[in-house]
Order: sequence, then structure tokens, then C-alpha cells
Amino acid sequence: MEETPRVELPDWARELVTLYESGAVSQFILYGNVNDRLVIRGTPKPQLGSLFDFLLTELLPRFDVVLSYDLGSGVRVRKGGELFSQWPSGANEGQLPKSPRAAVELLTHYFRYVANLSSLSQQPRLNVATFVREAHLLAPCLPYTGDYDLNSIASLLRDWAADDLLTAHPLATFLVTENLNDLHPLIVNNPRAARIKIALPSVAGLRAAFEQMAPSYPLALAQFRDDLTEPTQQLAGATISSIESLLKTKEYKKEALERDDLVTLKKELVEKDANGLIEFIESERTLDDIHAQAKVVSWLRQDVELWRRNDLQALPMGYLLCGPVGTGKTFMVECLAGEAGVPVVKLKNFRDRWVGSSEGNLEKIFRLLHALGRCFVFVDEADQALGKRDSGSGDSGVSGRLYSMLAEEMSDTRQRGKIIWVLASSRPDLIEVDLKRPGRIDVKIPIFPTTTQREGFDLIRALGKRRGLELTEDDFAALQQSIPSLLTAGAAEALAVKVYRHVRTTGIGAGEALRTCLDDYQSPVAPDIMTSQIRLAVREASDLEFVPEVFRKI
Repeated sequence: MEETPRVELPDWARELVTLYESGAVSQFILYGNVNDRLVIRGTPKPQLGSLFDFLLTELLPRFDVVLSYDLGSGVRVRKGGELFSQWPSGANEGQLPKSPRAAVELLTHYFRYVANLSSLSQQPRLNVATFVREAHLLAPCLPYTGDYDLNSIASLLRDWAADDLLTAHPLATFLVTENLNDLHPLIVNNPRAARIKIALPSVAGLRAAFEQMAPSYPLALAQFRDDLTEPTQQLAGATISSIESLLKTKEYKKEALERDDLVTLKKELVEKDANGLIEFIESERTLDDIHAQAKVVSWLRQDVELWRRNDLQALPMGYLLCGPVGTGKTFMVECLAGEAGVPVVKLKNFRDRWVGSSEGNLEKIFRLLHALGRCFVFVDEADQALGKRDSGSGDSGVSGRLYSMLAEEMSDTRQRGKIIWVLASSRPDLIEVDLKRPGRIDVKIPIFPTTTQREGFDLIRALGKRRGLELTEDDFAALQQSIPSLLTAGAAEALAVKVYRHVRTTGIGAGEALRTCLDDYQSPVAPDIMTSQIRLAVREASDLEFVPEVFRKI
């Protein structure tokens, strides 16, 4: 491999070159954003191409024979066909095998053939490289079943990096898979193979891609003809392939990419790339919309100000929002996101019934989060979503592996101030203690129901006002004794909707409608459950100033 001075290689490619040229390893497991387009600058005219095109052009120009394999096309000779045909078994390239085991055995046989010839000095040393697409389809990560063919394939692929005869020869092998967790552990855990992560394109990488695409899409990029900075920064987190597809569609429709549409387009592109594993929460609310909770609002405002000043070391790694059902945990996340002006990514159900698929989904989510730069990651019902350290044998250990992956990611201090985790749960006691420790979750915020009739009335009045309902102080004086204690935001919302309905259907005033609704009111949460969940929230609070005096006695 060679790295010419005129080529600006991405970081992962530089790492690969260093490992190979130093003789440290010869097998590379390429994972991550492996199906995206890449900028290839080693040609007379820079262009976009696939990962294989990038390797062939940028890293393998001195290799004599380059082979590839995938289930659909079988073994193919991409470079050095004449040299390959000198091997007796490779004389008829059209008859090369497609089935996994036969193909891997043939490639292994060829590697040993050229290595033996070289060691006997019967011919010049041939530099040989092999590119295996979707390696997880050849050697998937499955529970041990005694499958002879599967284990034989994994063993042979591992031997490409471990056999002394092969490692002494100029041989480079590339195993490509989107997620490490999809690949057989015998291969992934091989200490003599390097795992190279191909991240989603950085801002600099997107800028280079836009420069290559701009001449082909003059209408789509008309508003950014003189400066590509804005679309480059706004679309960070999307793949080059998805952006190129968007530009093709815009160009065909003769529509220009609008500045005001960039945020919405990014959301659509990223959600599409993530295959429904995440969802962006859009919010126009701010912390001004939070009723009461003055101490909490003050703390969050300080964090947002530190974020804006780029003083990241003072920011928490994560928050835990806990409190009874219906107290507005999700609402607080929306307000925090609107105040900070950054994306909020909500994790959807990434668990899958297929072995290894859940872990692969989580890998994909992590890659996306890193590419977004700054974001909040919202995990609702965290006690159910995050898994357990010891999940028993009921799910083949999936929950335990997911727990370990999440715990490792949440404690990565390199992401402090970039990725802030926000967990929400009414049962924080069911979340593993290690997952809630400082360094993963630094601030635990309890959210409580109202503590007085005054607070309850003000909450109902604020929610009613959004619907055009006017409740007065006279209404409060008349209804004070009827206002329920421990009123949650969800219950108050339901009351406000009911009051609005009465006003619209009967024509009575808002105060009278509220009286009617309160006469039949029943708390949606049983008193013993409410008390229990309040007690849990008090116990979890990281600072007692978040807890109203009335609840500190619990």
C-alpha cells in the first residue's frame, strides 16, 4: 500500500495504511458506514465511488492481483487477471465458485500457492489483496450449533490473518460488514486482525463531497453556488449517498435546495438512513413553558448557557428524569431541547428477534449520534429499554450485551457536552445502579405532581389558556377546596380538555365547566402507586433543592 502526498486520506484509511506498512496486521475488518459513497482523489479527476473503488484506487495501486467475493457474484478477479490465470485452478475465471465455503477454500488455496512459490523463489513476490463484501453473510454471528460449514469458513477467514505462511507474504484481506456484532466472534475477536471503523462523513468530508457534486447539480445547489458551508454544516449526520439522491431528485424537478428546508431535510435523511431506529423530536417549546419546578429550570438554564459558551467540561454526561406517571418528563425534554436549540434523538425499539440484530442496530445508532455533533439522546421508559447486566438465559444474553454496549457508550468522556443522555422513568429503581452512577448520569431530576391547590389551579389555568379558556381568581376562590392534591401534568391536561369540551358543547363558562369536571374527577393513578413513585423520585434526586419541602419528609 502507498500513501501519496497529494491524496488526503480520511483518518480510518491512514490508520489502515500505518498498520499494514508497519507489518502489524494484514487483515482489516471494515465496519460502520461501509455502503456510503466516498471521495476518491487519487484519480486525474476526483470523483465519488464505493468503498471498493476507494480501496482499489487509493490504497492498492501497487498490488498485482486484487480479488473480490460476495454471495451474488462469487469470486471475481478485479485486477491482475493474467497473473491469476497462471494458477492452474484459476485458468477458467468464469467457473470460479459462488458458494461461501467453496469460494473461501479456493481463495485460501490461492494465497498459499503464491506464498509457497514466493518462498521457493520460483517467481517474484505477488502483492495480493482480497475484498469480501458482506462478510457477515458468510460467517454470521450465531449461537454455537455445531454447523461444520459455518465454523470452517470462520476458521479459514481467521487463518488469513494468523497463518504464518500467509502473514509473511504481501497479502491484504478486507472483510466488510456494517456491524461488528453481525460477524462471527472467531473473526471479530482475532487479535491479529484490525477493526477499522468507517464513520459517517464529517463536516470536512461532506464539504469535499459537495465540491464534487456541485457541478452536476447546478439547479439544486443554485442558492449555495458561492458558498457550500451552510448545507455542509446543516446536513451533517446524513450519508453522502442520501444527499446525492436528494440532489438528483431536486435537479430532476428543477427545484433549488432552500435554506429554510435544510433542517427538515436533514431530519428526513437521517431517519431514513437509520432505518426507523431513531426519531427526531421537534420542539418549539422552551424552559419558559415549564410550570413551577423553579429550581430545576434554573439548573437546566445554567447548563444550556454553559453549552452555548462551549464550556463543555462543566456539563453533565446525562440526566435522569424520574417521577410519577404523567408528571411531564417527556414535556421537559422537549422544553430543554427547544431552549438549547439542538436535535433531540429519541431511541425507538432497536431490539430485534434475530440473533445479533439488536446489537447491530445499537451500533448503527451510535454511529449516527457521533456524526450529529451535539444532540440530546432521549430514552423513554429507560427501566425497560436499557436492559440488565444479568438478564438470565431467557433472551440468550441479548439484554446483557445491550446493557454493556450502552454503559460503555454513556461513560465515554470524549462525548461530554456533545452527546447528553436523557433517561426518563417512573421506576428508576429498576434501572441498573451502574447505569445511573456519576460519569454516566450526573444529574437526577425528580418531577413531582402539584403540592397545593394553588399550584393545581395555576396548572389547569395555564393549560386551559392554550385553548382559549379564561379562569379567574374568583374561580379559584370558589373551587379551591375541590382542586385535587398531587395533580400531575397529564391529569391536568385531561381536565383542561374536558373543560374545553364542556364549554364548546354546553356554552357554559370555563369556571362552571371546571366545577362540573371536578365533581366527577378521579385520579388516573392510584394513591398508593403515586406515593410509591414520589418516594422513589425523592430517593433518586441528585440534589435536595430539586425536592419540595413537603416531599422531603417522605
